[in-house]
Amino acid sequence: MLEILGLEKRFGDTWALRDLSFEVREGEVFGFVGSNGAGKTTTMRIAMGVLAPDRGEVRWAGAPLGFAARQRFGYMPEERGLYPTMRLGEQLQYLARLHGLRQEDARRSAELWLERLGLLERAGDEVQVLSHGNQQRAQLAAALVFSPAALILDEPFAGLDPVAVDVMSGVLREQAQQGVPVLFSSHQLELVERLCDRVGIIRGGQMVAVGTVAELAKDGGERLWVDVGSDESAWAFGIPGVSVLRQEGTRTLLALDGGSDDQAVLRAAIRQGPVREFRRDVPPLSELFRNAVSEEVAR
Repeated sequence: MLEILGLEKRFGDTWALRDLSFEVREGEVFGFVGSNGAGKTTTMRIAMGVLAPDRGEVRWAGAPLGFAARQRFGYMPEERGLYPTMRLGEQLQYLARLHGLRQEDARRSAELWLERLGLLERAGDEVQVLSHGNQQRAQLAAALVFSPAALILDEPFAGLDPVAVDVMSGVLREQAQQGVPVLFSSHQLELVERLCDRVGIIRGGQMVAVGTVAELAKDGGERLWVDVGSDESAWAFGIPGVSVLRQEGTRTLLALDGGSDDQAVLRAAIRQGPVREFRRDVPPLSELFRNAVSEEVAR
């Protein structure tokens, strides 16, 4: 398990991270989301030893994360780090050898990942002539070629076409199924929601929400979609603890506070006529994200 514990980091007078803590469990895909400048890249750089925190620590398998353990991590930085004039296949073999694989094992692993990521025909090309999307795939191959113990990926899906997104998503799920903790950041919230076991939302260097999408939605209170065949929502006014969020045709989205009774809502709906729909609503991650980042940072 990868643990981020109480990280703090300042650049001059600017706080990049404030008492940031979360964990990525074995076999888990963890989505790290936040606005630009929220602290995602800084967190990943500290985890990989590129930056040192002002306070706090990173732990792996219950112990402080040191150089030897970091050598076993697959890292995909936002700024791509492959040698531009080196041939792709040779470069993957070279990186695998740096991580301890024997020559023949390095060759087989490089070929495996080139084929898995659709790059086998480009193995003899210099990295600099590859398209942006293929460079993204190549960078992921570099993170995987030595069978990493954990994956830390900064915006791995940026600029990829839908087919490449599906391929990379499948690879990350496969790695998690093998017990590898996977931490990645992305602005593609629909993808994060579909792919991740848990999500962490960072705002102003602080983690403001962590959990499954269902858990994050529950923290915001219960919501119900009700359809009584009328495009007026007046029937819902006056129900204790219930407010109308929006009306879509004959469907009304209601918010219930912690002490409200959904059966009271149902009884009120039945008095209006036949109830066509009555179900709980789980808001999408995009809505949860907007709500979380729009709130003022707690001081």
